[in-house]
Amino acid sequence: MRPNGFHGALLAAVLLSAAVEAAPQQTVYVPEGVETSEWIAGQRALQLATRGEFDAFVDFTFEDRQPESGIDFLHRIVDDAGKFYKPVHYDHGNGVAAADVDSDGLLDVYLVSQAGPNGLFRNLGGGRFEDITEAAGVAALEPIGVAAAFADLDNDGDADLYVTNVRSPNRLYRNDGGGAFTDISAVSGLDFNEHSSGAVIFDYDRDGLLDVFLTVVGEYTSDEILEVTGTIDEERIDGFTPRYRFGYDDAFQGHLVPERLRESRLFRNEGGNRFADVTTDVGLRDVGFSGDATATDFNGDGWPDLYVLDMQGHDGYWVNDGGERFVDRSEAVFPDTPWGAMGVKSFDYDNDGDMDMMLTDMHSDMSLNLFAGPDEKLKAEWLVEEWGEELLRSEGRSIFGNAFYRNRGDGSFDEVSDAVNAENFWPWGLSVGDLNADGWADVFVASSMSFPFRYQVNSVLVNNADGRFMDAEYILGVEPRRGGRLVKPWFRLDCGGADGGHPECAGRDGDVVVWGALGTRSSVIFDLDGDGDLDIVTNEFGAAPQVLVSGLADARAGGLRYLRVELVGTGSNRDGLGARVTVTAGGNRWTQVMDGKSGYLAQSRMPLYFGLGGAEAVDRVEVAWPSGVTSSASGEIGVNRTLTLTEPDPR
Repeated sequence: MRPNGFHGALLAAVLLSAAVEAAPQQTVYVPEGVETSEWIAGQRALQLATRGEFDAFVDFTFEDRQPESGIDFLHRIVDDAGKFYKPVHYDHGNGVAAADVDSDGLLDVYLVSQAGPNGLFRNLGGGRFEDITEAAGVAALEPIGVAAAFADLDNDGDADLYVTNVRSPNRLYRNDGGGAFTDISAVSGLDFNEHSSGAVIFDYDRDGLLDVFLTVVGEYTSDEILEVTGTIDEERIDGFTPRYRFGYDDAFQGHLVPERLRESRLFRNEGGNRFADVTTDVGLRDVGFSGDATATDFNGDGWPDLYVLDMQGHDGYWVNDGGERFVDRSEAVFPDTPWGAMGVKSFDYDNDGDMDMMLTDMHSDMSLNLFAGPDEKLKAEWLVEEWGEELLRSEGRSIFGNAFYRNRGDGSFDEVSDAVNAENFWPWGLSVGDLNADGWADVFVASSMSFPFRYQVNSVLVNNADGRFMDAEYILGVEPRRGGRLVKPWFRLDCGGADGGHPECAGRDGDVVVWGALGTRSSVIFDLDGDGDLDIVTNEFGAAPQVLVSGLADARAGGLRYLRVELVGTGSNRDGLGARVTVTAGGNRWTQVMDGKSGYLAQSRMPLYFGLGGAEAVDRVEVAWPSGVTSSASGEIGVNRTLTLTEPDPR
């Protein structure tokens, strides 16, 4: 007799319970052995043995205090980046940005998720945060998120938020004061709906209103919409199942298909939180697979130019012609660029007063699953033979690895990545900050491939003040991770049912949980606990962030010296984006540009941080504002403080 109704359900439950007991949940590690950590100890020992080669101060460490920080965010992924992994651009990860959203003097943190809610965490002081996402109205639950940028777009004194998405309208949130936001996307003109990626906020025409340059990845998704089915039980979202567009199996060859290429877009601020697409008007026709960009004035004419990354081909360098148009000077100034450029930051690494630039190249490293070791420091020259010109379309002008362009001071550059030790493996974005407060800029490189690849360490490049960087992730305690973690549960499979055809179900039945490598995608550097040194917050791919708190202040035992510089524009944009700041102290001069570029796929709104080495006082601070006005502060400027400088009235 066939059971029905209550009794049928009861019998089914009994049978299911028996099946679970008979076939307990199985754990599978991909790739096999990914959970083993012996190699970490070997790599750590090798790096610790180089300690005597450092001139820079490295007698301090970072500690991951994520559990006690209150930043309990979880980045979630679509199945195309996990359960149905394919080399499609979903795996590029998501940004993390910082700004004081409630004007209490403390920097808050916003993290972007791929498939699930983003998170805004209010800084309570002392390294503690609280989740205010729902109250602030910035969860953006349904879109497939990518990047975040904080800036004062309406010049009212607080941080507005722009969030980009994949094939869903981008979101502009106006800060209404006190950390409450209103979604004004639909009326702003910034609700672009495509394969959006990084957003660069700058004032290209120097009218005092911040404009937006949006990088657009080429087409890599179909119109087929799927639900995310691989999420492990502990990470499911109550009452909501994320949906995403199925990615092309051949997405990584998309640059070979003209109709899949896309133009990045420039939006001019018309005032009143209204933006107009002026891409064609200014001649800025950057076509390709772009994921990020940076604004910089390399030629020193006072107008911010754009360096635009191409993830699968040649980068673009667009010179700003008086705020009226952009001129393509790519090949003339940067004839050879990384083939698979992913992250970028312009900064003065050698303290000579001009801006240099570092770029990470992720896609060149994807061709080989190297075991950790010295080969990670080599360029991927094997691509030329392995992939061939038919796929690369390189024309012999590509660098197959990271690039570091040293500014000669005359508008030209030397590529010196190997000489300065800027190469690493599987890099995404980079964040720059003076981690040891000695007056020399250091670099944190978010690096990984996550599932289904091996674990990859994040790189910390300490500026040795001798023209090169030193690898220091183990020395500074950034690696190994808290508790020696290398892996996490990545997705679940019902091998006795719907997922029976999955490769990892071969020879298995029942419930299977697949574990894979942890991995960082982006980062931001700022003083999160107010002790004067710089900390690091990461956004992990498919996992909780790291909150790496520096022990420098304690290690220096009162010898820490720094100055924060906060700008208030009047004739220029309120944030002073584009301003050039020079600090003189103890016979040294340090130069930074307020560009907001804080890391991969993110822009932050926070003061500039100058490590002062042993200087007891600051002699002078000079500012060249975007408006063309210059100002300075001098006299007895104390250290270990925030100096706020307001742009003077040009009259």
